[in-house]
Amino acid sequence: MGMPWTPATGPQEAAVLDAMKTARFATMGTVRTYLDFYFGFGAAISGYLALQAIVLWQLASLAKSVANQVRPLIAALFASFVVNAILVWKYFFAVPLVFAIAIAICLAAAFISARPGKTGIETRYNFISWPPARWARRHVL
Repeated sequence: MGMPWTPATGPQEAAVLDAMKTARFATMGTVRTYLDFYFGFGAAISGYLALQAIVLWQLASLAKSVANQVRPLIAALFASFVVNAILVWKYFFAVPLVFAIAIAICLAAAFISARPGKTGIETRYNFISWPPARWARRHVL
């Protein structure tokens, strides 16, 4: 997911990785390496991405009943993915850019479909809510 990887395939990459492992510095009362920050930021981003996936899943099921009330949340998420796409375009490569743009397009479509006056997003199949209706009828929540 967002975990960092370090492809040390050649001597230059290995030298950079070794420098990240050995260069220690004091910050806020602790001693860390650049690799600690690199790994820590990657782990933190992975956690945020997992939380974001859960929030979007819950938002999808909530949008079925109160579509017009979730529009501000959808708009905020859309704005964050537009900013994300710009940053990915500037600092990374094509694959994450394609995903950021695709998610932004999906959020824009959700924002449009959750326009005021609608009571919910009607779907033929109930696959976007958790737990599935069939499961919920058989089990007491």
